[in-house]
Amino acid sequence: MANGPLFAIIAGEMSGDILGAGLMHALRERYPGARFIGVCGPEMMAAGGESLFPMERLSVMGITEVLPRLPELFRLRRQLVARLLAEQPVACITIDSPDFTLSVAKRLHRRGMRTVHYVSPSVWAWRQGRVKGIKASIDLMLTLLPFEARFYEEHDVPVAFVGHPLADMIPLEVDVAAARAALGLEPGRRVLAVLPGSRGGEVRQLLPDFLAAVQQLRAANPMLQIVIPAATAERHAEISAGLNSTGLTEAVTLVSGQSRIVMAAADVIMMASGTATLEGTLLKKPMVVGYRVGALTYFIARRLVNLDNVALPNLLAQRPCVPELLQDAMTPVALASAVQHWLDNPDEVAALKTEFTRVHEQLKQGASERAAAAVATLLDGGV
Repeated sequence: MANGPLFAIIAGEMSGDILGAGLMHALRERYPGARFIGVCGPEMMAAGGESLFPMERLSVMGITEVLPRLPELFRLRRQLVARLLAEQPVACITIDSPDFTLSVAKRLHRRGMRTVHYVSPSVWAWRQGRVKGIKASIDLMLTLLPFEARFYEEHDVPVAFVGHPLADMIPLEVDVAAARAALGLEPGRRVLAVLPGSRGGEVRQLLPDFLAAVQQLRAANPMLQIVIPAATAERHAEISAGLNSTGLTEAVTLVSGQSRIVMAAADVIMMASGTATLEGTLLKKPMVVGYRVGALTYFIARRLVNLDNVALPNLLAQRPCVPELLQDAMTPVALASAVQHWLDNPDEVAALKTEFTRVHEQLKQGASERAAAAVATLLDGGV
């Protein structure tokens, strides 16, 4: 093929967009002129991907929250499957967002298309029976974490542990001074980064309590610098409105994007549970993790999840090393108290940095290149 092979690639949220862009670049190293079509975020589109509809339309949080969106999601799935069957790419690579992406992979796999899923669903944590459906839907699973690969090997699912691209991107030692200079922060003052999530539902659930905690922390630490990165223009508008309503506009630096720089600049991070906590881990930052979903969603989830901890830093360290404040436990007082604890205990911060460095070294594997190599082996007839 003069223009290179065509790959289908589908991501459902911003973390998957980052992974997809790295994999696209690595695949082009192996297949010059490779083309990509599917569902792409800004990073994947910048890498040359053609998105058939905006990735944001797949970003829905919670169980009950998705119900009103089901007709649209089913329609998008039908359109996407039909287009990809017409285009006949050499393989379809689905990235994270398993409820949507694996349902697409299943339909394509039934029609004879090779399918790869990048980022394992948490089948090791809940609903382990799903592994049978996954095995029937994909030719290869690419996992970011070593214990995930072991789970799939035990269930005879073709798998490759590739490490995590973020561990490759982020240096083992972070230049805090450079990050603060890039944001125009005063070097002699302590910094709190606040990340209330990248999706609208997350921000609406978390921002009021996060900002109330900021007010308490500012009262106790008048020199504390607060920085909030907004993931998108929509989140920027929502966060700006929240700052106006709480009188914090002048006290908080609100920036567009740059979440990694903001976290690198911080002494402590207060953040939503999710993939961004992995970045915080790799940046070796003490953090306080908060999350809240609808009451019915939480009721269902607590009966399905077989984990003592849900935050990625605690799962990776295999012990509780950062506070998790979920649902009713996530109050402004609890958030502020947990942040203050980190500010007041430098010895604990140093021990945490040592633990997170160990995790970083384990995940630093050259993930995008390893993932591309695994895909190439599949296309050549191996696993």
